[in-house]
Amino acid sequence: MIRILLAEDDEAMRLYLARALENAGFDVIAVDRGTAAVPLLERENFHLLLSDIVMPEMDGIELAQRCAEISPATKVMFITGFAAVTLKANREAPQARVLSKPFHLKDLVMEVERLFEDHPMFGNGRPHN
Repeated sequence: MIRILLAEDDEAMRLYLARALENAGFDVIAVDRGTAAVPLLERENFHLLLSDIVMPEMDGIELAQRCAEISPATKVMFITGFAAVTLKANREAPQARVLSKPFHLKDLVMEVERLFEDHPMFGNGRPHN
């Protein structure tokens, strides 16, 4: 099963995204800040770090940079509602995908599935359960 570490400081958004990804067949661990994500990256394996960019204590870009050091195989996808922040993310973490808010949950799930289309969990773009 694909494991996702979700870092999102907005509680309603975090719960909404986690539920949608779990319903799509992903294993999701959700935290409310980047500083809470780092210890998890250090001791557990995740296939994807899905992070908001604008967060207190440690922004998503810094978190992605730490993730690259700690767990280079973990893919990164950013979610943000700020166009200027998207440009910074593309410049400072060019390997990461950026999904701009607002987005539909099916778009998020499709983007995550696209990242893992070669993973055995998927066939024809759908999870195997």
